[in-house]
Amino acid sequence: MTIAGTLCWCICFWWMGRISAKQNRLMDQLREQGRRIEKLSKVEHDLIREVHPQVGEIKESMEEVIAVVKENTATQIREAKGK
Repeated sequence: MTIAGTLCWCICFWWMGRISAKQNRLMDQLREQGRRIEKLSKVEHDLIREVHPQVGEIKESMEEVIAVVKENTATQIREAKGK
């Protein structure tokens, strides 16, 4: 009976060692994934910071274009009515 108990403990410790090794591998993978996500987030943040001023410039340019189009449309309508 003592030999069977000792054998069971050995198997249990071996099994727990395997589980622990799997958990360690998983944790390493999660850490690496976290590093990659942080790196991508930083790149994304830098891109947004770089593009943000350009968005404001584009908006201003669009407002100018809209004003010119409205002005030209109004002029064309007046000319059409004058004919």
